[in-house]
Amino acid sequence: MTAFKSDFLNTLQERGFIHQCSDFEGLDALAAKGEATAYVGYDCTAPSLHIGNFLSMMMLYWLQQSGNKPITLMGGGTTMVGDPSGKDETRAIRTVAEIEANKASIRGVFAKVLRYGDGHSDAVMLDNAEWLTKLNWIEMLRDIGRHFSVNRMLTMDSVRLRLEREQEMSFIEFNYMVCQAYDYVELSRRVGCRLQMGGSDQWGNIVNGVDLGRRMGTPQLFALTTPLLTTASGDKMGKTAKGAVWLNADQFSPYDFWQYWRNAEDADVVKFLKLFTILPIGEINKLAALGGSEINEAKKVLATEATALLHGRDAANEAAETARRTFEEGAAAETLPTELIPEHEQKFFYGSEGLSVIIAVQLTKLVRSNGEARRLIESRGVKINDEPVVSIMHMLTPEDLRDGAIKVSLGKKRHVLLKPA
Repeated sequence: MTAFKSDFLNTLQERGFIHQCSDFEGLDALAAKGEATAYVGYDCTAPSLHIGNFLSMMMLYWLQQSGNKPITLMGGGTTMVGDPSGKDETRAIRTVAEIEANKASIRGVFAKVLRYGDGHSDAVMLDNAEWLTKLNWIEMLRDIGRHFSVNRMLTMDSVRLRLEREQEMSFIEFNYMVCQAYDYVELSRRVGCRLQMGGSDQWGNIVNGVDLGRRMGTPQLFALTTPLLTTASGDKMGKTAKGAVWLNADQFSPYDFWQYWRNAEDADVVKFLKLFTILPIGEINKLAALGGSEINEAKKVLATEATALLHGRDAANEAAETARRTFEEGAAAETLPTELIPEHEQKFFYGSEGLSVIIAVQLTKLVRSNGEARRLIESRGVKINDEPVVSIMHMLTPEDLRDGAIKVSLGKKRHVLLKPA
C-alpha cells in the first residue's frame, strides 16, 4: 500500500475508494497543501439521487475533512443532453420544467453530508446550465469542438460498447462527453477546480476533460475514480425488490434505508463500513473481527451509521428501534413502511371472497412477481400479523386488521403494513 503525503489520498486508499488516478504524485502534492478543489457532477434525471451517488458524496466529504474544497455540480445543462454511459437506448428527453423540478428536489441532500459556506474548504454548488445553455453553436465548434478527435471519441466505452452491441447512438448523446469535458475547463477557470471525481464508468469522460484543459491552457487537471460498486455476490449495488435505493426520504424511507444496510451480505459489511460511514478505521477493524452470528451486530452498526449520515441520528435511532421491536418483540410498529390496498382490490378484501394472500404479498412491493410471492408462501416464508401462512389459498379480510393495518412479513427481516386506501 502506497503511503501518500496528503490525508485525503491516504484516507481514500485506506477506505477502498480508489480505482484509477491520472497522476497520483501531482494530486497528492496539491491535496497535501490544501489546494485541491474538486468536483463531482450530478445530472438531474430523477427527483432523487441514488446510492451510487452517495459513494461520490463520501469522496467529497473526505476531501473536505482534509482541508480541501468540494464542488457539487448540478447538471442542469448536461441533463438536457443525456449521458449515454451504460445505456443501450437514448435517455428520455426531459423538459426544462422537469429538470428544474428534479434539481430542486435533489439539492437538499448534499447539505446532509457536506458543509457549505464561504470558507476555504466550504463546499459550493454550481449548475452547468449557467454556461452550457449560453454557448453559441459556431463558437462551440470552433473553440471547443476542434480539440476533439472523432477517432478517439469512438474508442470511449460509452460510445464503443453501444456500437459493438449494434445499438443506435444519437448525435446529441455523442456530444455529452464534449459538454462534460467543457464543464471541467469552466470550473477550472471560474473557481480553480483541479480535480474531477466519479465512478469508474466515467473515466473516459473525465480524462477527456483533463485533455481539453491542457489544450485550452488551464493548469494541470486531475482525474480520480472509484471502483464499480458491486456486492460480494457480484450484483450491481443499489437495487432492491422495491427498486432503486434513493437518497431522498420521501422516495425511500429512512427505515427502508436502514434495512437495506442491515440486509447486506456478510462479506460486504467491512467494505460498506469503510465506504458509507465515517467510523474510524480502528472501530471498523474491531467490528471486522466479529464472526458467526455476531456479524449481525456489525450490520446494525453499519445500518445505523449510514442512515445517521444521510437522514440524521434521530431517524437512524428510530429505524433501529423499529427494527428491534419488529424482530425481537414481533410488534407491528407504526413506523414500519406502509403500502395501501388499492380501491380495486378492496371489493375482495371487504367482500365475501377476501383478498388473496398472493396479492397481499405483491402489494408490499417486496417481490417482483406473482410467482415469487407464491414460492415464498409455499416455503412458509410469509407471515400475516406474525402468524405463518400455510396455504396459497389463504384470504385476508377486515378481521385481519390490527389498529387499521395488516402486518405482512417476508422472512425475518422484511415487514410492511398494508392499509386500505
